[in-house]
Amino acid sequence: MEYQNIRVEKRAAVATVLLDRPKVLNSLSAATFAELDAAFDDLAADSEIRVVLLTGAGERAFAAGADIRELDAVGAGEGKAFALCGQAVLRKIETLGKPVIACVRGFALGGGCELAMACTLRIAADDAKFGQPEVKLGVIPGYGGTQRLPRLVGRGAALKLLLTGAIIDAQEGLRIGLVDEVVPGAQLMHRAESLAQAIAEQAPLAVAAAIRVMDEGLDLPLDLALQREAEHFGRLCDTADKAEGTRAFLAKRRAEWKGN
Repeated sequence: MEYQNIRVEKRAAVATVLLDRPKVLNSLSAATFAELDAAFDDLAADSEIRVVLLTGAGERAFAAGADIRELDAVGAGEGKAFALCGQAVLRKIETLGKPVIACVRGFALGGGCELAMACTLRIAADDAKFGQPEVKLGVIPGYGGTQRLPRLVGRGAALKLLLTGAIIDAQEGLRIGLVDEVVPGAQLMHRAESLAQAIAEQAPLAVAAAIRVMDEGLDLPLDLALQREAEHFGRLCDTADKAEGTRAFLAKRRAEWKGN
């Protein structure tokens, strides 16, 4: 598929997905969502790719939100479908089975903030700005913002952002737990690539299981979550990668992961 709104680059085990609409601050149009949907289908199926970096073109924005012209044309009968479409793409990113690292420079507002929150980790440049300003447009976040934000920062901090539409900087995002790391803008992609390589060196099935069991367990009572952890541990013990990992450790050599 030829992309018009994004760019995808694959280098060894790491792929970079670039939102490529800098003139409109990488706003998330319907066409952009369609291309993200296709790109992440491809990345999910590519066994060589173990980590994905998601970022925006230019220095002004990761993604400044939904395309407001498209939103303006959405009527009462179309609003739910409009939200569900975006939610489906973000959920695909969230459940990819491979870590997705949001690399945020400039604005990550509205849908852009929601897109970052759907990623596994968020690294922000020191000039990054985050917010859910949908109340200023007479709506609420529609791509998961009302659900992922409190899961990351807690109910009170989430409501403060959702009800005021306030925009916060990267350091405040780090303080409340929205951001995992803040670095100088010039170092953003270098740091993200370094982290991606560190993850890509680990057993891919174990990485995928760690993400899945943690996400599942957060919505379960502790006893059931621990049971789920034991189930995933047991499945991994029956894999070739587990045998390779333990033998490589004992032989003091580098493990060669096969993903099975």
